[in-house]
Amino acid sequence: MSLLIAGLILFLGIHSLNIASPGQRATLSDRMGQKAWKLLFSVVSVVGLLLIIQGYATARIEPVWVWVPPTGLRHLVLLLTIPAFILLVAAYIPGNRIKAKLGHPMLAGVKIWAFSHLLANGSLADIILFGSFLIWAIAGFAVLRRRDRLSGKTTPAGTLQADIITIATGLVAWAFFAMVLHTLLIGVSPLPF
Repeated sequence: MSLLIAGLILFLGIHSLNIASPGQRATLSDRMGQKAWKLLFSVVSVVGLLLIIQGYATARIEPVWVWVPPTGLRHLVLLLTIPAFILLVAAYIPGNRIKAKLGHPMLAGVKIWAFSHLLANGSLADIILFGSFLIWAIAGFAVLRRRDRLSGKTTPAGTLQADIITIATGLVAWAFFAMVLHTLLIGVSPLPF
Protein backbone atom coordinates (compact mmCIF):
# COMPACT_ATOMS: atom_id res chain seq x y z
CA MET A 1 0.00 0.00 0.00
CA SER A 2 2.92 2.33 0.66
CA LEU A 3 4.01 2.18 -3.00
CA LEU A 4 0.50 3.16 -4.09
CA ILE A 5 0.42 6.10 -1.69
CA ALA A 6 3.94 7.24 -2.64
CA GLY A 7 3.00 7.08 -6.31
CA LEU A 8 -0.17 9.10 -5.74
CA ILE A 9 1.78 11.74 -3.82
CA LEU A 10 4.33 12.05 -6.64
CA PHE A 11 1.88 11.92 -9.54
CA LEU A 12 -0.90 14.07 -8.12
CA GLY A 13 1.60 16.33 -6.36
CA ILE A 14 3.43 17.33 -9.54
CA HIS A 15 0.09 17.69 -11.34
CA SER A 16 -1.21 19.91 -8.53
CA LEU A 17 1.56 22.47 -8.74
CA ASN A 18 -0.26 24.56 -11.36
CA ILE A 19 -3.48 24.30 -9.38
CA ALA A 20 -2.06 25.14 -5.96
CA SER A 21 0.73 27.52 -6.94
CA PRO A 22 0.92 28.56 -10.59
CA GLY A 23 3.52 31.18 -9.71
CA GLN A 24 5.80 28.54 -8.22
CA ARG A 25 5.49 26.43 -11.35
CA ALA A 26 6.40 29.41 -13.52
CA THR A 27 9.33 30.23 -11.22
CA LEU A 28 10.65 26.67 -11.44
CA SER A 29 10.25 26.66 -15.21
CA ASP A 30 12.09 29.99 -15.52
CA ARG A 31 14.86 28.98 -13.09
CA MET A 32 15.44 25.54 -14.60
CA GLY A 33 14.61 26.36 -18.18
CA GLN A 34 11.56 25.10 -20.06
CA LYS A 35 13.17 21.86 -21.30
CA ALA A 36 14.62 20.92 -17.92
CA TRP A 37 11.28 21.64 -16.20
CA LYS A 38 9.37 19.52 -18.72
CA LEU A 39 11.91 16.71 -18.27
CA LEU A 40 11.60 16.87 -14.47
CA PHE A 41 7.79 16.99 -14.71
CA SER A 42 7.78 13.97 -17.04
CA VAL A 43 10.20 11.92 -14.93
CA VAL A 44 8.28 12.59 -11.69
CA SER A 45 4.99 11.81 -13.44
CA VAL A 46 6.26 8.53 -14.91
CA VAL A 47 7.86 7.41 -11.63
CA GLY A 48 4.65 8.28 -9.79
CA LEU A 49 2.54 6.41 -12.33
CA LEU A 50 4.78 3.34 -12.15
CA LEU A 51 4.59 3.35 -8.35
CA ILE A 52 0.79 3.65 -8.53
CA ILE A 53 0.60 0.70 -10.93
CA GLN A 54 2.95 -1.47 -8.87
CA GLY A 55 1.37 -0.48 -5.56
CA TYR A 56 -2.15 -1.10 -6.83
CA ALA A 57 -1.19 -4.45 -8.35
CA THR A 58 0.45 -5.53 -5.09
CA ALA A 59 -2.54 -4.41 -3.01
CA ARG A 60 -4.91 -6.39 -5.24
CA ILE A 61 -3.13 -9.67 -4.36
CA GLU A 62 -4.52 -9.59 -0.81
CA PRO A 63 -7.28 -6.97 -0.85
CA VAL A 64 -8.69 -5.40 2.28
CA TRP A 65 -12.42 -5.19 1.57
CA VAL A 66 -14.26 -2.16 2.85
CA TRP A 67 -17.43 -3.06 0.96
CA VAL A 68 -18.46 -5.51 -1.75
CA PRO A 69 -20.21 -3.72 -4.58
CA PRO A 70 -23.09 -5.34 -6.45
CA THR A 71 -21.99 -6.85 -9.76
CA GLY A 72 -24.49 -4.71 -11.64
CA LEU A 73 -22.52 -1.57 -10.89
CA ARG A 74 -19.90 -2.74 -13.39
CA HIS A 75 -22.45 -2.00 -16.13
CA LEU A 76 -22.90 1.52 -14.78
CA VAL A 77 -19.13 2.06 -14.87
CA LEU A 78 -19.12 1.10 -18.54
CA LEU A 79 -21.77 3.72 -19.26
CA LEU A 80 -20.19 6.45 -17.14
CA THR A 81 -16.77 6.01 -18.67
CA ILE A 82 -18.14 6.89 -22.12
CA PRO A 83 -18.55 10.59 -21.26
CA ALA A 84 -15.29 10.43 -19.27
CA PHE A 85 -13.40 9.43 -22.43
CA ILE A 86 -15.18 12.06 -24.51
CA LEU A 87 -14.24 14.72 -21.96
CA LEU A 88 -10.64 13.52 -21.91
CA VAL A 89 -10.45 13.79 -25.70
CA ALA A 90 -12.15 17.21 -25.59
CA ALA A 91 -9.14 18.57 -23.71
CA TYR A 92 -6.92 17.91 -26.74
CA ILE A 93 -9.05 18.48 -29.84
CA PRO A 94 -9.07 22.19 -30.65
CA GLY A 95 -12.23 24.12 -31.37
CA ASN A 96 -14.82 21.91 -29.68
CA ARG A 97 -17.73 23.35 -27.73
CA ILE A 98 -17.26 20.93 -24.83
CA LYS A 99 -13.94 22.56 -23.94
CA ALA A 100 -15.43 26.00 -24.55
CA LYS A 101 -18.22 25.27 -22.06
CA LEU A 102 -16.24 23.43 -19.36
CA GLY A 103 -12.83 25.04 -19.69
CA HIS A 104 -11.12 21.99 -18.16
CA PRO A 105 -12.80 18.91 -19.62
CA MET A 106 -9.97 16.55 -18.64
CA LEU A 107 -10.58 17.23 -14.95
CA ALA A 108 -14.33 16.74 -15.49
CA GLY A 109 -13.57 13.41 -17.18
CA VAL A 110 -11.29 12.32 -14.33
CA LYS A 111 -14.08 13.11 -11.86
CA ILE A 112 -16.52 10.86 -13.72
CA TRP A 113 -13.91 8.11 -14.20
CA ALA A 114 -12.88 8.11 -10.54
CA PHE A 115 -16.44 8.30 -9.19
CA SER A 116 -17.65 5.48 -11.42
CA HIS A 117 -14.76 3.27 -10.36
CA LEU A 118 -15.47 3.96 -6.69
CA LEU A 119 -18.99 2.63 -7.26
CA ALA A 120 -17.79 -0.73 -8.56
CA ASN A 121 -14.64 -1.31 -6.50
CA GLY A 122 -14.70 -1.66 -2.73
CA SER A 123 -11.20 -2.56 -1.55
CA LEU A 124 -9.10 -0.17 0.52
CA ALA A 125 -6.64 0.20 -2.38
CA ASP A 126 -9.52 1.06 -4.74
CA ILE A 127 -10.83 3.69 -2.35
CA ILE A 128 -7.37 5.22 -1.90
CA LEU A 129 -6.61 5.19 -5.64
CA PHE A 130 -9.93 6.36 -7.09
CA GLY A 131 -10.79 8.53 -4.09
CA SER A 132 -7.48 10.41 -4.41
CA PHE A 133 -8.07 11.06 -8.10
CA LEU A 134 -11.66 12.13 -7.40
CA ILE A 135 -10.66 14.61 -4.68
CA TRP A 136 -7.81 15.94 -6.84
CA ALA A 137 -10.08 16.41 -9.87
CA ILE A 138 -12.86 18.09 -7.88
CA ALA A 139 -10.42 20.50 -6.23
CA GLY A 140 -8.53 21.17 -9.46
CA PHE A 141 -11.68 21.81 -11.47
CA ALA A 142 -13.08 24.20 -8.85
CA VAL A 143 -9.82 26.14 -8.45
CA LEU A 144 -9.10 26.44 -12.17
CA ARG A 145 -12.68 27.42 -13.07
CA ARG A 146 -12.63 30.10 -10.36
CA ARG A 147 -9.24 31.33 -11.57
CA ASP A 148 -10.59 31.49 -15.14
CA ARG A 149 -13.63 33.52 -14.03
CA LEU A 150 -11.52 35.95 -11.98
CA SER A 151 -9.05 36.50 -14.82
CA GLY A 152 -11.79 36.76 -17.46
CA LYS A 153 -10.32 33.86 -19.43
CA THR A 154 -12.60 32.50 -22.13
CA THR A 155 -12.28 29.70 -24.66
CA PRO A 156 -13.33 30.24 -28.29
CA ALA A 157 -16.88 29.04 -28.98
CA GLY A 158 -16.07 25.94 -31.02
CA THR A 159 -17.71 24.29 -34.00
CA LEU A 160 -20.07 21.41 -34.67
CA GLN A 161 -17.40 19.70 -36.78
CA ALA A 162 -14.93 19.76 -33.87
CA ASP A 163 -17.68 18.43 -31.57
CA ILE A 164 -18.37 15.50 -33.91
CA ILE A 165 -14.65 14.70 -34.17
CA THR A 166 -14.30 14.93 -30.38
CA ILE A 167 -17.27 12.64 -29.67
CA ALA A 168 -16.29 10.11 -32.36
CA THR A 169 -12.68 10.01 -31.15
CA GLY A 170 -13.82 9.64 -27.55
CA LEU A 171 -16.14 6.75 -28.45
CA VAL A 172 -13.41 4.95 -30.40
CA ALA A 173 -10.92 5.46 -27.56
CA TRP A 174 -13.47 4.21 -25.02
CA ALA A 175 -14.29 1.11 -27.10
CA PHE A 176 -10.62 0.26 -27.65
CA PHE A 177 -9.82 0.69 -23.97
CA ALA A 178 -12.88 -1.26 -22.81
CA MET A 179 -12.47 -4.11 -25.30
CA VAL A 180 -8.67 -4.44 -25.37
CA LEU A 181 -6.52 -2.27 -23.12
CA HIS A 182 -8.35 -2.59 -19.80
CA THR A 183 -7.83 -6.35 -19.76
CA LEU A 184 -4.21 -6.08 -20.93
CA LEU A 185 -3.22 -3.33 -18.51
CA ILE A 186 -5.45 -3.99 -15.49
CA GLY A 187 -6.04 -7.71 -15.86
CA VAL A 188 -9.82 -7.42 -15.57
CA SER A 189 -12.30 -7.22 -18.41
CA PRO A 190 -14.91 -4.52 -17.82
CA LEU A 191 -17.21 -6.13 -20.35
CA PRO A 192 -19.96 -8.50 -19.20
CA PHE A 193 -19.28 -10.95 -22.01
